[in-house]
Amino acid sequence: MYDLLNGKTRLFPIIGDPIIYVRSCEKLTEKLMGRGHNGICIPMEVPEGALEPVMAGLTAARNVDGILVTMPHKFNAFSYCSTGSTVSTLLDVVSVMRRNTDGTWHGDMLDGDAFVSAQKTFGAQPEGAKVLLLGAGGAGSAIAISLLEAGVRELIIHDTNEARVAELIGILGDLGAGRAKYGPADPTGCDMVCNATPMGMAEGDPLPLDPALLDGSMFVGDVIAGHGLTPFLKAAQDAGCKTADGDEMVVAVMEIMSDFMMNK
Repeated sequence: MYDLLNGKTRLFPIIGDPIIYVRSCEKLTEKLMGRGHNGICIPMEVPEGALEPVMAGLTAARNVDGILVTMPHKFNAFSYCSTGSTVSTLLDVVSVMRRNTDGTWHGDMLDGDAFVSAQKTFGAQPEGAKVLLLGAGGAGSAIAISLLEAGVRELIIHDTNEARVAELIGILGDLGAGRAKYGPADPTGCDMVCNATPMGMAEGDPLPLDPALLDGSMFVGDVIAGHGLTPFLKAAQDAGCKTADGDEMVVAVMEIMSDFMMNK
């Protein structure tokens, strides 16, 4: 496909740090070109604190049509968007950005729908389920919304920062009323367990919960991509659980993301 690159090729960089584990570059490029769009997704390692000059450069570069945003920039990147989707504006967070006709940026947060789609593809049944969600950051917040929209009966949210959970529950408002609450990292009695923390990205990371509390009736999902079978998912499989990893979430998001970037 890369012999098709030329001066008319549109750029869709993905920014984050670390960047070596991202799986979106080749997949989004294949998706765009497969739909007849001359575009390529390229990785850019942008450390925390360096977003401002990078965004200035990307905004000035007129062949940059869209940006994929990953950790640690999902919250800060929202401030560069003149417009945003309902979810993105509600959470002040983005995972993707595309050009408006006036050259400004429009943001959206696709992580939640992509995560839930991947879980369902591999056997999860969120409707009527009791769910433990680990992590209330950018991805976790979007996943909370998508799980509630998918009809979960009860959503227990755990984060080491309890104030962050309280803020998220407040943001969820009527959607989470009576269903979303703070709780410990204890999956006992849950139908689904969702890891939206970065635990598992670095070698030696602790597991996000005690694996002895898992049992084979639970469906366990992880947002970590590019690491193969994470220690958390291995522990879940050892307990007899069905699982879905972050790579499957990347696959699920590609169709949604290509539609977004092409403004379909």
